[in-house]
Amino acid sequence: MPTARELRNKQQLHWEDVLEDQQLPDYCIGPITTTHIFRWSAAIENWHRIHYDKEFAVGHDKLPDVLMQGSWKQSIIPQYLKDWVLPEGWVWKASFQHRAMLVPGDLLTVWGRVIRKYEAEDLGYVDLEIGIKNQANTESCPGFATVLLPFRDGRKVPYPFIKPSQ
Repeated sequence: MPTARELRNKQQLHWEDVLEDQQLPDYCIGPITTTHIFRWSAAIENWHRIHYDKEFAVGHDKLPDVLMQGSWKQSIIPQYLKDWVLPEGWVWKASFQHRAMLVPGDLLTVWGRVIRKYEAEDLGYVDLEIGIKNQANTESCPGFATVLLPFRDGRKVPYPFIKPSQ
């Protein structure tokens, strides 16, 4: 993951710089610890015992360990996309599914791939395939996103972005 300093000094990626089938830079996260999981639970006030009580998670719910919350994944993917389009791009929409559990010890890779780029309403759109995989290459959170990137010598992405009516 980039540092705050790197993000502050990030050069703008332009729509013209992106190619279909291009891989986005990976974010590597982990290993996840029980402390990370508990801190997230406390921050969002999710007190379900499967997120902090290993004995309950394994013994009662028959889980492999305590689990990282789905809401954590829901926060990581938008951050990943935002960091890629900064400072003048816009994350328009993202959708993803929760397919596999994340547990302490997991090493995660947040990834993306350009599947299509197009122009509409004088704006540069980029469709992405996205996800979060663990160290066994198991996809935990497959999905898709659409972002807008500014043209090098053209129209800027409006802030805030509101899709023009057609």
